Amino acid sequence: MFNNRQKNRQVGRHVYIHTNIHTYKHTYMHACMHTYIHTYIHTYIHTYIHTYIHTYIYTYIHTYIHTYIHTYIHTYIHTYIHTYRHTDTQTHRHTDTQTHRHIQRQIDIHTFTQTHRYTDRQTCIHTYTYRLTDIQTNIQTQIHTDRQTDIQTYRQTETQKNIHAYTHTQTHRQTQRQADTHIHLNRHTE
Repeated sequence: MFNNRQKNRQVGRHVYIHTNIHTYKHTYMHACMHTYIHTYIHTYIHTYIHTYIHTYIYTYIHTYIHTYIHTYIHTYIHTYIHTYRHTDTQTHRHTDTQTHRHIQRQIDIHTFTQTHRYTDRQTCIHTYTYRLTDIQTNIQTQIHTDRQTDIQTYRQTETQKNIHAYTHTQTHRQTQRQADTHIHLNRHTE
């Protein structure tokens, strides 16, 4: 009675430990790897790149450039030109034209710089996306190649087995024919 209980405990422990190891390894690896890929890559792309584009670039362009152009340049030109036109002197008109040209140059330089920076950011994002696509392609190619190799190996093994079975059958038939011929000749001689 005591031995049976002890045996049952040992079997129970054995089953428990192996089941736990099996469950833990497979479930943990499945959960950890898939969750990590989902969380890190997808969330990272969503949070960093999409939010960055939306918050920094678009908001920056809208707030800084649009507001700057509207508030500073529009108001400044309006006030400056109208004030100095009112004086109606050649000197002031000349000064006004030169100042306006200077402001226009500054605007052009600022706009060009901002456009260049925006293009650089877009290029970086495009390069990152292109690299990510390359990684995905490499993974898919590797998996496909591995599967093809496994299929080829399996087919080759099956072919070898079939050839072996066929050769064995043919040898068996030939041996059987020789045995039958031998028996027939013995009977004929007797």
